[in-house]
Amino acid sequence: MKEDFEEHREDLELIQRYERMLSNNEALFFDLTDFEYIIDHYTASFEYKKALAACDAAIAQYPFSTDLQIDKAQLLAMAGNFEDALEMINIVAEVEPESADVQLTRGIIYTQRGEFREAIDYFKKALAYSEDRDDIYFNIGLAYQTWGKVASAIKYYKKCVELNQENEAAMQEILYCLEVTNSVSEHIPFFHKFVDDDPYSHVAWFNLGNVHNKQGAYEKAIAAYDYATIIRPDFITAYNNMANALVYVGDYPKAIDAFNAMIEHGSATAEIYCNIGECYEKMQQWDLSRRYYQKSVDMDPEMDEAWFGIGVILDAQGKWYEAVHFFKKAVELYDDSVDYWVALAAAEYHVGHVVSALESYERAAEIQPEDKNIYLNWSIILFEQGNFEEATDIILNAIELQPNEAELYYRACAYMLSAGKYREAYNYLENALILDFDKHKLLFEFFPELESQRALARLIDQYRK
Repeated sequence: MKEDFEEHREDLELIQRYERMLSNNEALFFDLTDFEYIIDHYTASFEYKKALAACDAAIAQYPFSTDLQIDKAQLLAMAGNFEDALEMINIVAEVEPESADVQLTRGIIYTQRGEFREAIDYFKKALAYSEDRDDIYFNIGLAYQTWGKVASAIKYYKKCVELNQENEAAMQEILYCLEVTNSVSEHIPFFHKFVDDDPYSHVAWFNLGNVHNKQGAYEKAIAAYDYATIIRPDFITAYNNMANALVYVGDYPKAIDAFNAMIEHGSATAEIYCNIGECYEKMQQWDLSRRYYQKSVDMDPEMDEAWFGIGVILDAQGKWYEAVHFFKKAVELYDDSVDYWVALAAAEYHVGHVVSALESYERAAEIQPEDKNIYLNWSIILFEQGNFEEATDIILNAIELQPNEAELYYRACAYMLSAGKYREAYNYLENALILDFDKHKLLFEFFPELESQRALARLIDQYRK
């Protein structure tokens, strides 16, 4: 771990030195390997302009490096400059006509142009020059997938994984394709074979765990991740996936153990502390939960999930004034969370801040207009304030957006009856009964006084099966 830290520190210092020299207009002199790292750093961050600038600086210093010229062609393609990219790679092809990387780059350019048949032809030419290249198989798979030919994509992703089980991008894509085609189960033997062939391969067990996880076989996934961590005790990603699967099945104590193993073998992060806090929250161990949520925000004050988590704990304990503060902090950090706004609205209403509660529900409805519960909870506040008209308007607006939600019609009926609009109320009741007769009980649960209305009872009986 110390070696990894030192390597990371050196890489960071390299980027800082490069950027400092740029800002000071100093001459740029770096080893070729350093330039390649700088280019890769910006490419991984999708900062293509910076990556191209670094590539140009490198070519100025190493004008005969075909690797740099290939890098530039790929970057031009990523930036959408396809003609310039092809011109650059064709120049390299004149020097190295049988280069697998030249054909690979041509394939990447044509893939990004949407000319998939041509792209695949170039990738296959690359294979002819270099068969044992998992990245070529990966790009063929990606071309087929983007083309919409998912079965062919799976075939080539599998070839990629057979050559290199540690190709994470290929594993992610193959799992996605298997899920899309609903064929995870039939491909389990392919991944199991890696374990059978090498039962001490932590990567094989990890990949098998991911497949079981995607299949929804969480207990099998947990067992596979566990084997991966036994073989390699510092396998952080396996602990993380295992912890998440344990959370999903509700085994919070073991999930906490897995999260703690991530800290033991790696380092503590705000996210890990937040996850542990959530596990304790699910077990209603409020003090421990708050302690870990607090550790999370102490480490990263912008960890909105942890601020929200503290609010949830306080809300569960009936400490609504305090909860409001934490929910507000959460929505300040992440304004687009429906859960945050709904929780804030409910807490504001508990402490009597009616206007703030209404505003919070309104914001929640803007973010997720298809959630009927937002409108039901929003409107009841207005109804309880005696504002039948606005309460009804909110529900009618929700019905326009969700015309098949029976509960909205029942609520509209109740509000209209309370406002004395009987004819309109019965019209909405009829619609509700047609959509879902059994839910008429919600009407009486919410407004028990309506059960005594004979006209209402007669209308309901007409639709009783």
